[in-house]
Amino acid sequence: MARYSFRLPDIGEGIAEAEIVAWHVKVGERVEEDAQLADMMTDKATVEMESPVSGVVVELAGEVGDLIPIGSTLAVIETDGDGDGEIEAPPADTPVEKEIVAETPGAEEASVAEVAAPVPAATPAPAPAPVLAPLAAPAHDRQVLASPAVRARAKDLGVDLGQIHAEGDRIRHADLDAFLRYSGGQGYHAPGASRARADEPIKVIGMRRKIAENMAASKRAIPHFTYVEEMDVTALEDMRADLNANRGGRPKLTMLPFLIVAICRTIPQFPMINARYDDEGGVVTRYGAVHLGMATQTDAGLMVPVIRDAQDKNVWQLASEITRLAEAARTGKAKVEELTGGTLTVTSLGPLGGIATTPVINRPEVAIIGPNKIVERPVFDGDEIRRAKLMNLSISCDHRVVDGWDAASYVQALKKLVETPVLLFAD
Repeated sequence: MARYSFRLPDIGEGIAEAEIVAWHVKVGERVEEDAQLADMMTDKATVEMESPVSGVVVELAGEVGDLIPIGSTLAVIETDGDGDGEIEAPPADTPVEKEIVAETPGAEEASVAEVAAPVPAATPAPAPAPVLAPLAAPAHDRQVLASPAVRARAKDLGVDLGQIHAEGDRIRHADLDAFLRYSGGQGYHAPGASRARADEPIKVIGMRRKIAENMAASKRAIPHFTYVEEMDVTALEDMRADLNANRGGRPKLTMLPFLIVAICRTIPQFPMINARYDDEGGVVTRYGAVHLGMATQTDAGLMVPVIRDAQDKNVWQLASEITRLAEAARTGKAKVEELTGGTLTVTSLGPLGGIATTPVINRPEVAIIGPNKIVERPVFDGDEIRRAKLMNLSISCDHRVVDGWDAASYVQALKKLVETPVLLFAD
Protein backbone atom coordinates (compact mmCIF):
# COMPACT_ATOMS: atom_id res chain seq x y z
CA MET A 1 0.00 0.00 0.00
CA ALA A 2 1.16 3.56 -0.71
CA ARG A 3 0.35 6.62 1.32
CA TYR A 4 -0.04 10.00 -0.32
CA SER A 5 0.12 13.27 1.62
CA PHE A 6 -2.10 15.88 0.03
CA ARG A 7 -0.59 19.27 0.81
CA LEU A 8 -2.59 22.50 0.82
CA PRO A 9 -1.48 24.43 -2.27
CA ASP A 10 -0.79 28.13 -2.65
CA ILE A 11 -4.35 29.20 -3.50
CA GLY A 12 -3.87 32.94 -3.62
CA GLU A 13 -1.18 35.59 -3.71
CA GLY A 14 -0.09 36.52 -0.21
CA ILE A 15 -2.25 33.86 1.46
CA ALA A 16 -0.48 32.16 4.38
CA GLU A 17 -3.30 29.96 5.64
CA ALA A 18 -6.83 28.82 4.87
CA GLU A 19 -9.79 27.85 7.04
CA ILE A 20 -11.53 24.49 6.81
CA VAL A 21 -15.20 25.31 6.27
CA ALA A 22 -16.41 21.81 5.27
CA TRP A 23 -15.12 18.26 5.03
CA HIS A 24 -16.67 16.00 2.37
CA VAL A 25 -14.91 12.83 3.55
CA LYS A 26 -14.22 11.05 6.84
CA VAL A 27 -11.33 8.97 8.08
CA GLY A 28 -11.88 5.40 6.91
CA GLU A 29 -13.96 6.36 3.88
CA ARG A 30 -12.91 5.63 0.34
CA VAL A 31 -12.46 8.62 -1.95
CA GLU A 32 -12.16 8.53 -5.73
CA GLU A 33 -9.77 10.58 -7.81
CA ASP A 34 -11.11 14.13 -8.45
CA ALA A 35 -13.77 13.71 -5.75
CA GLN A 36 -14.19 16.65 -3.40
CA LEU A 37 -12.19 16.46 -0.17
CA ALA A 38 -12.83 19.78 1.54
CA ASP A 39 -13.85 23.42 1.15
CA MET A 40 -11.11 25.84 2.20
CA MET A 41 -11.73 29.53 2.77
CA THR A 42 -9.19 32.33 2.45
CA ASP A 43 -9.70 36.09 2.68
CA LYS A 44 -10.52 36.00 -1.01
CA ALA A 45 -12.42 32.86 -1.90
CA THR A 46 -13.83 29.52 -0.89
CA VAL A 47 -11.95 26.87 -2.85
CA GLU A 48 -12.88 23.23 -3.40
CA MET A 49 -10.03 20.80 -2.77
CA GLU A 50 -10.20 17.63 -4.88
CA SER A 51 -8.40 14.36 -4.31
CA PRO A 52 -5.56 13.68 -6.78
CA VAL A 53 -5.77 9.91 -6.17
CA SER A 54 -8.23 7.18 -5.29
CA GLY A 55 -7.94 5.41 -1.97
CA VAL A 56 -8.95 5.31 1.68
CA VAL A 57 -8.66 8.41 3.85
CA VAL A 58 -6.45 7.61 6.85
CA GLU A 59 -5.81 11.11 8.23
CA LEU A 60 -7.40 14.57 8.10
CA ALA A 61 -5.66 17.76 9.16
CA GLY A 62 -8.24 19.22 11.51
CA GLU A 63 -11.83 20.11 12.22
CA VAL A 64 -14.16 22.61 10.62
CA GLY A 65 -13.04 26.09 11.68
CA ASP A 66 -9.34 25.19 11.99
CA LEU A 67 -6.75 27.28 10.12
CA ILE A 68 -4.30 25.25 8.01
CA PRO A 69 -0.97 26.77 6.82
CA ILE A 70 -0.25 26.71 3.10
CA GLY A 71 2.00 23.75 2.27
CA SER A 72 1.01 21.64 5.26
CA THR A 73 -0.66 18.23 4.93
CA LEU A 74 -4.40 18.48 4.50
CA ALA A 75 -5.17 14.77 4.13
CA VAL A 76 -3.37 11.43 3.94
CA ILE A 77 -4.79 8.85 1.53
CA GLU A 78 -3.82 5.18 1.38
CA THR A 79 -3.91 3.85 -2.15
CA ASP A 80 -3.28 0.54 -3.89
CA GLY A 81 0.33 0.10 -4.90
CA ASP A 82 3.79 -0.36 -3.44
CA GLY A 83 5.93 1.91 -1.34
CA ASP A 84 5.27 5.28 0.20
CA GLY A 85 4.66 8.41 -1.73
CA GLU A 86 3.75 12.02 -1.36
CA ILE A 87 1.73 14.23 -3.66
CA GLU A 88 1.05 17.95 -3.56
CA ALA A 89 -2.25 19.58 -4.38
CA PRO A 90 -2.79 21.20 -7.79
CA PRO A 91 -0.89 24.43 -8.48
CA ALA A 92 -2.56 27.74 -7.79
CA ASP A 93 -3.53 28.29 -11.43
CA THR A 94 -5.54 25.08 -11.56
CA PRO A 95 -9.24 25.96 -12.02
CA VAL A 96 -10.38 24.95 -8.55
CA GLU A 97 -12.14 28.14 -7.47
CA LYS A 98 -15.69 26.92 -7.88
CA GLU A 99 -17.21 28.89 -5.02
CA ILE A 100 -16.48 32.57 -4.65
CA VAL A 101 -17.16 34.53 -1.50
CA ALA A 102 -17.92 38.22 -1.68
CA GLU A 103 -15.98 41.14 -0.34
CA THR A 104 -17.16 41.62 3.20
CA PRO A 105 -17.51 45.02 4.83
CA GLY A 106 -14.09 46.11 6.07
CA ALA A 107 -12.15 43.61 3.97
CA GLU A 108 -8.99 44.92 2.33
CA GLU A 109 -9.12 43.84 -1.31
CA ALA A 110 -11.19 40.80 -0.39
CA SER A 111 -11.42 38.97 -3.70
CA VAL A 112 -14.52 37.53 -3.85
CA ALA A 113 -19.27 39.74 -2.33
CA GLU A 114 -22.78 43.16 1.61
CA VAL A 115 -21.15 36.64 -3.48
CA ALA A 116 -20.56 33.19 -4.65
CA ALA A 117 -21.99 29.90 -3.94
CA PRO A 118 -23.33 29.99 -0.41
CA VAL A 119 -20.61 29.71 2.18
CA PRO A 120 -21.11 26.94 4.73
CA ALA A 121 -22.63 28.33 7.88
CA ALA A 122 -21.47 27.65 11.41
CA THR A 123 -23.72 24.63 11.61
CA PRO A 124 -24.32 22.10 8.86
CA ALA A 125 -26.47 23.76 6.20
CA PRO A 126 -30.09 22.78 6.73
CA ALA A 127 -31.45 20.42 4.14
CA PRO A 128 -34.41 21.40 1.98
CA ALA A 129 -37.80 21.08 3.57
CA PRO A 130 -37.73 17.68 5.25
CA VAL A 131 -39.99 14.91 4.06
CA LEU A 132 -42.67 14.36 6.68
CA ALA A 133 -43.93 10.86 7.18
CA PRO A 134 -47.72 10.50 7.52
CA LEU A 135 -48.53 11.33 11.11
CA ALA A 136 -50.86 8.38 11.51
CA ALA A 137 -48.32 5.83 10.36
CA PRO A 138 -46.02 4.24 12.94
CA ALA A 139 -42.53 5.58 12.57
CA HIS A 140 -40.66 3.38 15.01
CA ASP A 141 -39.78 0.62 12.57
CA ARG A 142 -36.52 2.29 11.52
CA GLN A 143 -33.43 3.15 13.51
CA VAL A 144 -33.12 6.85 14.31
CA LEU A 145 -29.64 8.31 14.83
CA ALA A 146 -29.46 11.51 16.85
CA SER A 147 -27.33 13.02 19.59
CA PRO A 148 -28.58 13.01 23.21
CA ALA A 149 -29.13 16.78 23.00
CA VAL A 150 -31.33 16.46 19.91
CA ARG A 151 -33.26 13.58 21.50
CA ALA A 152 -33.84 15.56 24.70
CA ARG A 153 -35.03 18.59 22.79
CA ALA A 154 -37.36 16.51 20.63
CA LYS A 155 -38.78 14.88 23.76
CA ASP A 156 -39.44 18.30 25.33
CA LEU A 157 -41.28 19.36 22.18
CA GLY A 158 -43.20 16.12 21.86
CA VAL A 159 -41.68 15.36 18.45
CA ASP A 160 -41.32 11.80 17.19
CA LEU A 161 -37.86 11.68 15.59
CA GLY A 162 -39.07 8.87 13.36
CA GLN A 163 -41.13 11.44 11.45
CA ILE A 164 -38.06 13.41 10.41
CA HIS A 165 -36.04 12.60 7.32
CA ALA A 166 -32.48 13.98 7.33
CA GLU A 167 -30.11 14.13 4.39
CA GLY A 168 -27.12 13.15 6.50
CA ASP A 169 -26.41 10.09 8.60
CA ARG A 170 -28.15 11.43 11.69
CA ILE A 171 -30.79 13.91 12.75
CA ARG A 172 -29.38 17.25 13.88
CA HIS A 173 -30.81 20.40 15.44
CA ALA A 174 -31.13 21.95 11.95
CA ASP A 175 -33.28 19.01 10.80
CA LEU A 176 -35.50 19.35 13.86
CA ASP A 177 -35.81 23.11 13.27
CA ALA A 178 -36.78 22.53 9.64
CA PHE A 179 -39.40 19.94 10.67
CA LEU A 180 -40.97 22.35 13.14
CA ARG A 181 -40.89 25.14 10.57
CA TYR A 182 -42.55 23.19 7.77
CA SER A 183 -44.90 21.02 9.77
CA GLY A 184 -47.06 24.00 10.61
CA GLY A 185 -47.39 22.77 14.18
CA GLN A 186 -49.01 19.49 13.10
CA GLY A 187 -46.05 17.24 13.76
CA TYR A 188 -45.69 17.79 17.50
CA HIS A 189 -47.62 18.62 20.59
CA ALA A 190 -46.28 20.87 23.30
CA PRO A 191 -48.95 21.21 25.96
CA GLY A 192 -49.36 24.38 27.95
CA ALA A 193 -47.29 27.48 27.40
CA SER A 194 -44.55 27.61 24.75
CA ARG A 195 -41.23 26.22 25.92
CA ALA A 196 -37.81 27.77 25.60
CA ARG A 197 -35.57 26.25 22.98
CA ALA A 198 -32.48 24.46 24.12
CA ASP A 199 -29.29 26.51 24.08
CA GLU A 200 -27.33 25.87 20.92
CA PRO A 201 -23.64 26.88 20.72
CA ILE A 202 -22.67 27.80 17.16
CA LYS A 203 -19.05 27.91 16.05
CA VAL A 204 -18.23 31.08 14.14
CA ILE A 205 -16.53 29.97 10.93
CA GLY A 206 -16.32 30.76 7.24
CA MET A 207 -17.90 33.96 5.95
CA ARG A 208 -19.42 34.80 9.32
CA ARG A 209 -15.95 34.71 10.88
CA LYS A 210 -14.56 36.96 8.13
CA ILE A 211 -17.37 39.45 8.61
CA ALA A 212 -16.77 39.45 12.37
CA GLU A 213 -13.02 39.96 11.95
CA ASN A 214 -13.35 42.72 9.37
CA MET A 215 -16.04 44.59 11.28
CA ALA A 216 -13.96 44.46 14.45
CA ALA A 217 -10.86 45.63 12.56
CA SER A 218 -12.81 48.51 11.00
CA LYS A 219 -14.12 49.72 14.35
CA ARG A 220 -10.72 49.32 16.03
CA ALA A 221 -8.72 51.11 13.36
CA ILE A 222 -11.15 53.77 12.12
CA PRO A 223 -12.46 56.65 14.24
CA HIS A 224 -15.99 56.72 12.86
CA PHE A 225 -18.40 59.61 12.92
CA THR A 226 -21.89 59.66 11.40
CA TYR A 227 -23.81 62.62 10.01
CA VAL A 228 -27.56 62.38 9.26
CA GLU A 229 -29.62 64.78 7.16
CA GLU A 230 -33.30 64.84 6.20
CA MET A 231 -34.18 65.22 2.52
CA ASP A 232 -37.47 65.99 0.79
CA VAL A 233 -37.72 63.42 -2.01
CA THR A 234 -41.27 64.28 -3.10
CA ALA A 235 -40.24 65.67 -6.50
CA LEU A 236 -37.77 62.84 -7.04
CA GLU A 237 -40.39 60.22 -6.27
CA ASP A 238 -42.81 61.90 -8.70
CA MET A 239 -40.13 61.88 -11.40
CA ARG A 240 -39.33 58.24 -10.68
CA ALA A 241 -43.01 57.30 -11.01
CA ASP A 242 -43.27 59.11 -14.38
CA LEU A 243 -40.14 57.44 -15.73
CA ASN A 244 -41.31 54.00 -14.62
CA ALA A 245 -44.71 54.53 -16.23
CA ASN A 246 -42.97 55.10 -19.58
CA ARG A 247 -39.99 52.82 -19.25
CA GLY A 248 -40.98 50.33 -21.93
CA GLY A 249 -38.66 47.35 -21.80
CA ARG A 250 -36.15 49.04 -19.55
CA PRO A 251 -35.69 48.00 -15.88
CA LYS A 252 -37.87 49.47 -13.16
CA LEU A 253 -36.20 52.34 -11.33
CA THR A 254 -35.78 52.40 -7.57
CA MET A 255 -34.45 55.30 -5.54
CA LEU A 256 -30.89 53.92 -5.61
CA PRO A 257 -29.91 54.75 -9.25
CA PHE A 258 -30.91 58.41 -8.72
CA LEU A 259 -28.94 58.55 -5.47
CA ILE A 260 -25.88 57.06 -7.19
CA VAL A 261 -26.06 59.70 -9.93
CA ALA A 262 -26.20 62.39 -7.23
CA ILE A 263 -23.25 60.81 -5.39
CA CYS A 264 -21.12 60.72 -8.52
CA ARG A 265 -22.00 64.29 -9.55
CA THR A 266 -20.90 65.70 -6.18
CA ILE A 267 -17.70 63.67 -5.75
CA PRO A 268 -15.48 65.99 -7.87
CA GLN A 269 -16.13 68.79 -5.33
CA PHE A 270 -15.36 66.47 -2.39
CA PRO A 271 -12.62 64.04 -3.52
CA MET A 272 -11.76 63.13 0.08
CA ILE A 273 -15.01 61.10 0.23
CA ASN A 274 -14.07 58.80 -2.67
CA ALA A 275 -10.78 57.53 -1.27
CA ARG A 276 -8.94 54.69 0.44
CA TYR A 277 -6.53 54.97 3.35
CA ASP A 278 -3.40 52.82 3.57
CA ASP A 279 -2.82 52.62 7.33
CA GLU A 280 0.66 51.14 7.14
CA GLY A 281 1.92 53.40 4.36
CA GLY A 282 0.21 56.49 5.72
CA VAL A 283 -1.11 57.30 2.23
CA VAL A 284 -4.60 58.42 1.21
CA THR A 285 -5.47 57.75 -2.44
CA ARG A 286 -8.23 59.91 -3.87
CA TYR A 287 -9.81 58.20 -6.85
CA GLY A 288 -11.01 59.96 -9.98
CA ALA A 289 -13.44 57.17 -10.93
CA VAL A 290 -16.24 56.08 -8.62
CA HIS A 291 -16.21 52.32 -8.16
CA LEU A 292 -19.28 52.06 -5.99
CA GLY A 293 -19.75 49.09 -3.67
CA MET A 294 -23.33 48.19 -2.81
CA ALA A 295 -23.82 46.19 0.36
CA THR A 296 -25.97 43.17 -0.49
CA GLN A 297 -27.52 40.72 1.94
CA THR A 298 -27.19 37.09 0.84
CA ASP A 299 -27.67 33.70 2.48
CA ALA A 300 -23.91 33.59 2.96
CA GLY A 301 -23.77 36.96 4.71
CA LEU A 302 -23.20 40.58 3.78
CA MET A 303 -21.45 40.94 0.41
CA VAL A 304 -20.29 44.04 -1.49
CA PRO A 305 -20.32 43.78 -5.30
CA VAL A 306 -18.89 46.83 -7.07
CA ILE A 307 -20.41 48.97 -9.82
CA ARG A 308 -17.39 49.93 -11.93
CA ASP A 309 -17.17 53.51 -13.21
CA ALA A 310 -20.55 54.43 -11.80
CA GLN A 311 -19.97 58.05 -12.86
CA ASP A 312 -20.27 57.05 -16.53
CA LYS A 313 -23.70 55.39 -16.22
CA ASN A 314 -27.20 56.84 -16.45
CA VAL A 315 -30.09 55.81 -14.22
CA TRP A 316 -31.26 53.04 -16.57
CA GLN A 317 -27.77 51.56 -16.89
CA LEU A 318 -27.32 51.76 -13.13
CA ALA A 319 -30.66 50.02 -12.53
CA SER A 320 -29.60 47.16 -14.83
CA GLU A 321 -26.20 46.86 -13.18
CA ILE A 322 -27.68 46.94 -9.66
CA THR A 323 -30.06 44.11 -10.54
CA ARG A 324 -27.38 42.06 -12.29
CA LEU A 325 -24.79 42.37 -9.53
CA ALA A 326 -27.27 41.71 -6.74
CA GLU A 327 -28.48 38.55 -8.47
CA ALA A 328 -24.90 37.42 -9.15
CA ALA A 329 -24.06 38.01 -5.49
CA ARG A 330 -27.01 36.01 -4.21
CA THR A 331 -26.53 33.09 -6.61
CA GLY A 332 -22.74 32.82 -6.39
CA LYS A 333 -22.04 33.83 -9.99
CA ALA A 334 -20.21 37.10 -9.40
CA LYS A 335 -16.71 37.34 -10.85
CA VAL A 336 -13.73 38.31 -8.72
CA GLU A 337 -13.28 41.63 -10.53
CA GLU A 338 -16.91 42.49 -9.75
CA LEU A 339 -16.29 42.09 -6.05
CA THR A 340 -13.08 44.02 -5.40
CA GLY A 341 -11.64 47.49 -5.71
CA GLY A 342 -14.50 49.60 -4.37
CA THR A 343 -13.76 53.24 -3.53
CA LEU A 344 -17.03 54.14 -1.78
CA THR A 345 -19.97 52.05 -0.53
CA VAL A 346 -23.72 52.52 -0.34
CA THR A 347 -25.75 50.42 2.09
CA SER A 348 -29.53 50.34 2.26
CA LEU A 349 -31.98 48.21 4.19
CA GLY A 350 -34.56 48.71 1.47
CA PRO A 351 -38.15 48.32 2.68
CA LEU A 352 -36.92 47.71 6.24
CA GLY A 353 -35.61 51.25 6.16
CA GLY A 354 -35.09 52.68 9.59
CA ILE A 355 -35.20 56.27 10.78
CA ALA A 356 -31.41 56.57 10.76
CA THR A 357 -28.41 54.26 10.55
CA THR A 358 -24.76 54.46 11.60
CA PRO A 359 -23.14 52.21 8.97
CA VAL A 360 -19.66 50.75 9.50
CA ILE A 361 -17.05 51.78 6.94
CA ASN A 362 -15.89 49.17 4.45
CA ARG A 363 -12.19 49.38 5.23
CA PRO A 364 -9.90 50.64 3.64
CA GLU A 365 -12.48 53.01 2.17
CA VAL A 366 -13.09 56.18 4.16
CA ALA A 367 -16.86 56.68 3.82
CA ILE A 368 -20.13 54.78 3.51
CA ILE A 369 -23.55 56.23 2.65
CA GLY A 370 -26.83 54.86 3.96
CA PRO A 371 -30.23 56.04 2.68
CA ASN A 372 -33.07 55.28 5.06
CA LYS A 373 -36.79 54.67 4.54
CA ILE A 374 -39.10 57.21 2.96
CA VAL A 375 -41.98 58.44 5.13
CA GLU A 376 -44.87 60.79 4.40
CA ARG A 377 -45.35 63.70 6.80
CA PRO A 378 -46.92 67.15 6.74
CA VAL A 379 -44.38 69.95 6.31
CA PHE A 380 -44.59 73.74 6.27
CA ASP A 381 -44.07 75.28 2.84
CA GLY A 382 -44.12 78.99 3.60
CA ASP A 383 -47.51 79.59 5.16
CA GLU A 384 -48.95 76.42 3.64
CA ILE A 385 -48.87 72.86 4.93
CA ARG A 386 -48.35 70.14 2.35
CA ARG A 387 -47.78 66.40 2.29
CA ALA A 388 -44.15 65.52 1.69
CA LYS A 389 -42.08 62.37 1.24
CA LEU A 390 -39.05 62.63 3.49
CA MET A 391 -35.95 60.46 3.75
CA ASN A 392 -33.03 60.60 6.14
CA LEU A 393 -29.60 59.95 4.67
CA SER A 394 -26.65 58.83 6.83
CA ILE A 395 -22.97 59.03 6.06
CA SER A 396 -20.21 57.50 8.19
CA CYS A 397 -16.68 58.79 7.62
CA ASP A 398 -13.12 58.07 8.72
CA HIS A 399 -12.25 61.09 10.85
CA ARG A 400 -8.54 60.65 10.08
CA VAL A 401 -9.29 61.58 6.47
CA VAL A 402 -12.66 63.34 6.37
CA ASP A 403 -13.52 66.29 8.62
CA GLY A 404 -17.04 66.81 9.92
CA TRP A 405 -17.41 70.03 7.90
CA ASP A 406 -16.48 68.17 4.71
CA ALA A 407 -18.98 65.38 5.35
CA ALA A 408 -21.78 67.83 6.16
CA SER A 409 -20.98 69.95 3.10
CA TYR A 410 -20.96 66.88 0.89
CA VAL A 411 -24.36 65.74 2.15
CA GLN A 412 -25.77 69.24 1.64
CA ALA A 413 -24.60 69.09 -1.98
CA LEU A 414 -26.34 65.72 -2.31
CA LYS A 415 -29.46 67.18 -0.74
CA LYS A 416 -29.61 69.96 -3.33
CA LEU A 417 -29.55 67.46 -6.22
CA VAL A 418 -31.99 65.05 -4.60
CA GLU A 419 -34.50 67.77 -3.79
CA THR A 420 -34.18 69.33 -7.27
CA PRO A 421 -33.97 66.15 -9.37
CA VAL A 422 -33.96 67.93 -12.73
CA LEU A 423 -30.34 68.88 -11.87
CA LEU A 424 -29.44 65.18 -12.00
CA PHE A 425 -29.97 65.28 -15.76
CA ALA A 426 -28.46 68.72 -16.43
CA ASP A 427 -25.04 69.01 -18.06
